[in-house]
Amino acid sequence: MRISLNWLRELVEIKLSPEELAETLTMAGFEVEEIEDRRTWANGVVIGKVLERQPHPNADKLSVCQVDIGAGETLNIVCGAANVKADIYVPVATTGTYLPNIDLKIKPAKLRGVPSQGMICSLKELGLPTDVDGIHIFTQENLPLGSDVRPLLGLDDVILDLTATANRADALSMVGVAREVAALTGGKLSIPEPGEVSITNSARNLALKIADTQACPAYIGTVIEQVKIASSPEWLQQRLRAAGVRPISNVVDITNYVLLEWGQPLHAFDRDRLQSVASSENLTIGVRFATAGESLKTLDGQTRTLASQNLLITANEKPVALAGVMGGEETEVHEGTQSLVLEAALFDSVAIRRSSRSVGLRSEASGRYERGVNRAELEIANRRALSLISELASGILVQQEIADTRPDPSTWSRSIALRLDRVNQILGPIDLGEDIGELQEQDVERILTALGCKLTPSGDVPGEDSTHQPRWSVSVPPYRYRDLEREIDLIEEIARLYGYNKFCDTLPEKAEAGYLPLDEELIRKLRAFLRAEGLTELIHYSLVKPGEDRQIVLSNPLFVEYSALRNDLLSGLIDAFQYNLEQGNGALNGFEIGQIFWREEDGLQETEALAGIVGGDRTVGKWSKSGREEPITWFEAKGILESVFRQLALQVEFQPDCRDHRLHPGRTASLWIRGNRLGIFGQLHPQLRREKGLPDSVYVFQLDLDVLLDSLGQDEILVPTFQPYSTYPASDRDIAFFAPVKISVTEIQKVITKASKDLLESVELFDEYRGENVPEGQRSLAFRLVYRASDRTLTEAEVEPVHNKVREALVEKFGVNLRS
Repeated sequence: MRISLNWLRELVEIKLSPEELAETLTMAGFEVEEIEDRRTWANGVVIGKVLERQPHPNADKLSVCQVDIGAGETLNIVCGAANVKADIYVPVATTGTYLPNIDLKIKPAKLRGVPSQGMICSLKELGLPTDVDGIHIFTQENLPLGSDVRPLLGLDDVILDLTATANRADALSMVGVAREVAALTGGKLSIPEPGEVSITNSARNLALKIADTQACPAYIGTVIEQVKIASSPEWLQQRLRAAGVRPISNVVDITNYVLLEWGQPLHAFDRDRLQSVASSENLTIGVRFATAGESLKTLDGQTRTLASQNLLITANEKPVALAGVMGGEETEVHEGTQSLVLEAALFDSVAIRRSSRSVGLRSEASGRYERGVNRAELEIANRRALSLISELASGILVQQEIADTRPDPSTWSRSIALRLDRVNQILGPIDLGEDIGELQEQDVERILTALGCKLTPSGDVPGEDSTHQPRWSVSVPPYRYRDLEREIDLIEEIARLYGYNKFCDTLPEKAEAGYLPLDEELIRKLRAFLRAEGLTELIHYSLVKPGEDRQIVLSNPLFVEYSALRNDLLSGLIDAFQYNLEQGNGALNGFEIGQIFWREEDGLQETEALAGIVGGDRTVGKWSKSGREEPITWFEAKGILESVFRQLALQVEFQPDCRDHRLHPGRTASLWIRGNRLGIFGQLHPQLRREKGLPDSVYVFQLDLDVLLDSLGQDEILVPTFQPYSTYPASDRDIAFFAPVKISVTEIQKVITKASKDLLESVELFDEYRGENVPEGQRSLAFRLVYRASDRTLTEAEVEPVHNKVREALVEKFGVNLRS
């Protein structure tokens, strides 16, 4: 929020410089991001009067002006503005003046042969926004020539750009900031209390209908007639500009002014337009939630389709405004407005937040309602606005209707028990220079009283050192009702106002070395193994296009293209592979670790997954094969995974699988660890490959990271036992046979391992053949079995019986036809 010091000084006594005040507010938790010293913008610019204007002899668009600045000698100034004329008061930058907003220092000069002794300024050259194309002309009469222009233009001011924390809704107003400054500096508050306004109640055609009193606990509607729409007085426009608000007209400016002063959003409707929308002279202002499909054109010119979470202001049930967010264009105040309905209301913060998000619209009003508007000062802000409308727009108040379901005012404050020993226990000792001490009873009472709290002693309680520790019952002011709820909140306020820098620094007696959690350490190891296999780590957005089964769709997405949560990682990897090929980067071999989401009957699910994609030619280069590419085979791609699993000491089983329609039904396997499904590995389906324009062989895998980490967390993997190497030679045997194609090599290896007991060191498939001399539906397989003992050299008499058992087990289990 932009804070004008001139305005703030009218509300609270300030003895600090702007820099000191900014430092004080920042240390108290209100960060001052910028100090805008407007006094430097027009230093040396004075009021002058154009006595005579003549056309330039050598330039059609220039004028030669004689300007009196009260110095006894008129200045000859060449001016290029089209609106310059005689007998007007203008801002004049004299020789030697520096204008920082246009980075110009005024020097004596000759323009097309005519000397110029200064510059007549526009508001833009002085740093002020304006719609006028030309110099600024003062509307006041008989201005003192040569006097400083800054008080007239509001440039004798300093602006603090202040950011309040989310819990301090009260600080989004000048009154709230003034209270905070008074508490921090001890300055005297001078907050104006608007008096009672006179309402004739001569009209009776307005009624209120609040359909949801929880969403709108209070609503005040006031009918104002004989309004004269005009420009606001200069003082009001200057205050709005200083706050970054564009002046529009007196009525609209007053609602913005009260918003800035008291933090209470207001809205003025054109009553005649309301009646036109309502199609009746009898007007019922309502507050209700929208029905799906309703629409409203807001003040920014956009027609918005409404949903059930949008809270509406209605005129005889027809939408005229988004409650607490923005008014409707159809009922806005305009130059011909003669009567008003002024709205002053309280809306539920959650309802406004949902409504604002659903239409993607935030405003100054919604930002305050979302944080929580002070319910105790609604009437004060309303009276302030009505008195200003009566004064500045000549309005006559003819009717006021109130719908109020707020709890009794006696409940708007709460009492909190506060203990001095708890304050010191939480905050610790304070620095007293050469010594340290504790916060005293008077310190606590002074700080909380300055914040507007009322302290009632509730008796002393014995402390640990047999002394009596004071305690209070603290009554919180209504404007701090939302953020002061517990004892710890009061303790935070005490620390904030006493000064965080006044408490002693205390460090832990002994620091402990940090460490990575086991899961994170295992994931880092897994990443390193995958990189070692030549895979690049990829990162994709978790948001994807909608349309997949069991997908979770966002209710309020930023873009339609990113409106759903991904339910796997493979789709993103396949798109990335295609994109890199199209960009001429070649085949993308990569992996990704990320969250995936899906919808089940019992609710929404989320887990972390690992996925990868490999394809293309992974060999040394085309030159070694005369330009011919050799796409990666299924076994080479599978070997990448097996290499990683081997380094992790995992025994992973591959089983045929054909459930994923994106993968080749005959070249896809599900992965299992100890009976738990780990994931899937396979080749992309030829049809999908053709649609995406991918190489012949592209392989993907996706693993459930939780299952993988659970397996890696087994003690025998985390703490492997050393297996001594045998110093005795091995004895190897080959075995070949015809086996049905439907029998997997994995199943055969399991039978071989089981039959050979403890003597078998390894078993490896070294040949497969299908074709001539092989029975139909079978294939020829050849395995090499290596036998070894750790304590002796095996003899033929020991190996042969074991090998025969293997042969017999294969025949018995699978009915193979042995060839050797």
